[in-house]
Amino acid sequence: MSYIYDLKHITMIKTESFTKELQELAKFTKVLSHPARLSILEYLAETKTCISGDISDYLPLSRSTVSQHLKELKEFGLIHGEIDGLKINYCLCHSKILKYKHLFDVFFKDMTSIDINCEVNCK
Repeated sequence: MSYIYDLKHITMIKTESFTKELQELAKFTKVLSHPARLSILEYLAETKTCISGDISDYLPLSRSTVSQHLKELKEFGLIHGEIDGLKINYCLCHSKILKYKHLFDVFFKDMTSIDINCEVNCK
């Protein structure tokens, strides 16, 4: 007797076992899981404006690296990139960022409300 396993299907079933909020937070943290993406978001937040042109001029990263990370951030919706002639204007998507900040606040609120202190073992 032979069995054929569809790992993608098994993974999907396992993922669906978790709440929608946890699935969303997992996707969000995956997008944030690279320091280059965090650096890009941080830079856009610090400039408090849309950046026109090549953002790699402002970061210690190669153009191809910045381009790949901008693509990931844009596909998830954390930034907008609109073409303006030969340049692209990059901006933070505040509504999406606020949505995930709220999900994290709710998630960690439940954890920080616990009265048990295990600091001795957390170092």
